Amino acid sequence: MMAYIARRLLAVIPVLFGLTLIVFFIMALIPGDPATAILGSYATPENVERLNRQLGLDRSLPEQYLIWLGNLMQGDLGRSYSLNRPVLDEVTERFGATLILAGTSLLLCSILGLLAGVVSAVRQYGLTDKIVTFAVLIGISTPSFWLGLLLILVFAVQWRLFPASGMYAIYGGGDLPDLLRHLFLPAVTLSVVATGVIARLTRTAMLEVLRQDYIRTARAKGLHESRVIWRHAFKAALVGVIPVIGIQAGFVLGGAVYIETVFQWPGIGSMLVTAISTRDLLLVQGGVLVVAAAYVLFNLLADVAQTLLDPRLR
Repeated sequence: MMAYIARRLLAVIPVLFGLTLIVFFIMALIPGDPATAILGSYATPENVERLNRQLGLDRSLPEQYLIWLGNLMQGDLGRSYSLNRPVLDEVTERFGATLILAGTSLLLCSILGLLAGVVSAVRQYGLTDKIVTFAVLIGISTPSFWLGLLLILVFAVQWRLFPASGMYAIYGGGDLPDLLRHLFLPAVTLSVVATGVIARLTRTAMLEVLRQDYIRTARAKGLHESRVIWRHAFKAALVGVIPVIGIQAGFVLGGAVYIETVFQWPGIGSMLVTAISTRDLLLVQGGVLVVAAAYVLFNLLADVAQTLLDPRLR
C-alpha cells in the first residue's frame, strides 16, 4: 500500500510542473500591462518602463518563468503588486476560508448525493425514484450563480433567516454559530450541482450491484434487507463512486470562484477576481496554483480511499 501511495505521489510531480507552465503562460496571454494598472493616472511611459524594470517584467517570458519557478521551489510565490505583501501570506490566509466553504460543500453533497442515489436505486421506478430523479435533473441544470442570487433574495432579503454576504458579522459575532449562519447559503449553493452528479452515479452503481448473484444469495439466506443494502451493496457501489467524489472536489474548488463573488466570501475565489481585474499576475498565479494543487491532492486521496475499499486494486 505504501508503495502505491509513493508511486502516486511521484506521478503528481510532473502534473504540478505542467500546472506551473499552464498557469504562467496563460496569465502572460491576458491583455493589458500590470504596470499601467498599478500606476493608474500616473502611468506615463517613463513610470511604466521604470516599474516594469523593478518588477522584472522587462525580461523575456522564459526568463520570467525560470525566475518564478526557482523562487517557487524555495517556497516563495513572489510579492503581490496591488497588496504589497507576500503572495504566500495572502493565499494562505484566503485558502483557509475557501477550504471551509469547499469542505462543507463537499461533505454536504457527498452525504446527500449518496443517500439520494441509494434510495432512488432501492425504489427503482417508484414514486420516490421519480421524485429524486426530477430533483437531481433540476439541480444539475440550475446555474449555481443564479441559484445563489435566488437564495439570497428569498432567505436573506425576504425572510431574513441568513446573512447575505461575508464570513462573519461586521459587528459582534465571530464565533462558530455566526460562521455557520454565514456558511449555510454559499455551501448549499455550491453543493447542489455536485449532489446531483453524485446521486445519479450512485444510483447507477447501486442498480448494477443489486443485480449481482451474491446479492440474491444474501437475500436468499434471509439477511435483513437493510443489511443487504448498506453492508453489501452500498459498500461495493461506493468503490466506483469515490473517484467521482474526488472529481467533484475539483468542481467545488473551481465553483468557489464565482460563489465567493456572489456571497462576498473572503476566500481565494474573490481574491482571484480582484487580482485579475488589477492585473496582479503573481497573485493570480499563486492562487490558481494552490487551488490546482489542492485538486490534485483531493484526487490522490480519493484514489487511496478507493484502493483501501477494493483489495483487487492493490
